[in-house]
Amino acid sequence: MFAEEYDVIVVGGGHAGAEAAAAAANMGSKTLLITMNLQTIGQMSCNPAMGGIAKGQIVREIDALGGYSGIVTDKSAIQFKMLNKSKGPAMWSPRAQNDRMRFAEEWRLMLENTPNCDFYQEMVKGLLVEGDKVVGVRTSLGIDVKGRSVVLTNGTFLNGLIHIGDKQFGGGRAGEKAATGITEQLADIGFESGRMKTGTPPRVDGRSLDYSKMIVQPGDERPEKFSYLETQFLTKQRDCHMSHTSKVVHDLLREGFDRSPMFNGRIKSIGPRYCPSIEDKINRFADKDSHQLFVEPEGWDTVEVYVNGFSTSLPEDVQFKALCSVKGFEKVKFFRPGYAIEYDYFPPTQLKHTLETKLINNLYFAGQINGTTGYEEAASQGLMAGINAHLKLNEKDPFILKRDEAYIGVLIDDLITKGTEEPYRMFTSRAEYRTLLRQDNADLRLTPKGFDIGLANEERLKRMETKKRNSDAFVNFFRETSILPEDINPILESLESARVKQSDKMFKVFSRPKVTMDHMLQLESVSSFVKEHDLDREVLEQTEVQVKYSGYIAKEKTNADKLHRLENVKIPENFDYSKLKSLSFEAREKLKAIQPVTISQASRISGVSPSDISVLLVFLGR
Repeated sequence: MFAEEYDVIVVGGGHAGAEAAAAAANMGSKTLLITMNLQTIGQMSCNPAMGGIAKGQIVREIDALGGYSGIVTDKSAIQFKMLNKSKGPAMWSPRAQNDRMRFAEEWRLMLENTPNCDFYQEMVKGLLVEGDKVVGVRTSLGIDVKGRSVVLTNGTFLNGLIHIGDKQFGGGRAGEKAATGITEQLADIGFESGRMKTGTPPRVDGRSLDYSKMIVQPGDERPEKFSYLETQFLTKQRDCHMSHTSKVVHDLLREGFDRSPMFNGRIKSIGPRYCPSIEDKINRFADKDSHQLFVEPEGWDTVEVYVNGFSTSLPEDVQFKALCSVKGFEKVKFFRPGYAIEYDYFPPTQLKHTLETKLINNLYFAGQINGTTGYEEAASQGLMAGINAHLKLNEKDPFILKRDEAYIGVLIDDLITKGTEEPYRMFTSRAEYRTLLRQDNADLRLTPKGFDIGLANEERLKRMETKKRNSDAFVNFFRETSILPEDINPILESLESARVKQSDKMFKVFSRPKVTMDHMLQLESVSSFVKEHDLDREVLEQTEVQVKYSGYIAKEKTNADKLHRLENVKIPENFDYSKLKSLSFEAREKLKAIQPVTISQASRISGVSPSDISVLLVFLGR
């Protein structure tokens, strides 16, 4: 069946696996995606949504590089929101509500239309390893498939264990069996593994809900989209709704705490800090009598509803009784109860920045196997693993994004340098240079890089170059064009902003906090420029950010340049830290374990102090 050798074998068909297979195949590698169920490629295991705070920026970055997540999201979206619009543009984060079934269907169809990508449905039980190099995989039927590189994207399936109250059973997610064999083999080779936990809320029948008792959560009036390509803007949207728990609901939930695996010791692993279960919330925040619940439709046509904020592993009867006491849920019917799942992961400090393992050559890990949580975090890792697997096989330089170049760079650097003992989720606060890493400029930052490595196509590059050319021209127009007091003062007066007394450059007036692009478009000269050059809303947004935040952007670029000086100071491979007696004991241990490539990476390791960095710099002649 598998006489020929594949270049890249991807194990797992979730968000990480799908992006890894797409990237490797599109770059020219003969790729095999092997998964336990071909019907669940791109499955949204938890909430039916993509993006959100910092996560939306990651989806835009994946798209800018030539990945598929943004396109799939746009094709299956049922609602779009730009979050944090009341804050500065560094915080704006796109989020889409999706049709769960169409999302998975679009992923499957896009992969099937990707040349070089083959599929096979079966469980992978182990790896084929010769010396310190992976050479393929072995399936549960005993079939050996040869591959020059392997990307593991097993999600929550490695020895997955599902908990509902005092019941527990093996599974990778509801209705699907766990994957066995891989953890045990990797542990024998010398890999360190651990256990993590995540959870999901009940799904309910939307026909049994009373939406009149809830708060409507509509999408944006002018919805945007994720992909920089010609995907369609939404012309109609489905509403979400919001309800709240109450003291009565909390008391009902507490009645089941003695049967909760969270509290009776059955679950020993750590769950996601920023997405806690409802029982964890009412236990940790006992002073709060209410928590928000977001009622999210699962698609255009289905009646299934996702109860965001009610993630739980309590017994199903307790879940039902408590949810019946929530406004609008009095007559609720369950499709399936919520549950928690424990699974194996491998601390990511065992990886290089390419996501290749340090112990086994040509073996890559991506997604929840690295201790992350979230579709977007997984997809970005899959993309980078697929890219780097292809590049290494073709003896090309690795593709590594720096912390000032992408949230993807921040994510991977955090994992490799600091590791994680709880499910890692991306936030804007994790990035030092978030003014540079905005959602609106991901294409300007990354599409040229994606094109250079052979992933982003020429169409993407041309669209990016047109956008850059137009926005640069528009910014220069504001810098060079003067405005008369009688033209701008009526607008400034309406905003209660100080009048100008003499002619001044538009750039200076536009830089004022209350003045927006909509205000500037009221000026004849500005609206004429827009019409003459046929500028779209993407260019208008990019121009507004460049004008109003030019000082902040310049400052962050200066700070990033300082960081690059330390990035250029390389540490020799297999450096012997034991001979540097001036290093602290903790620093010596951490540096020896993580083996940082540069002084900059070493400085970000927890436990390595500035004085330790000074010792290293002196030794390296700096």
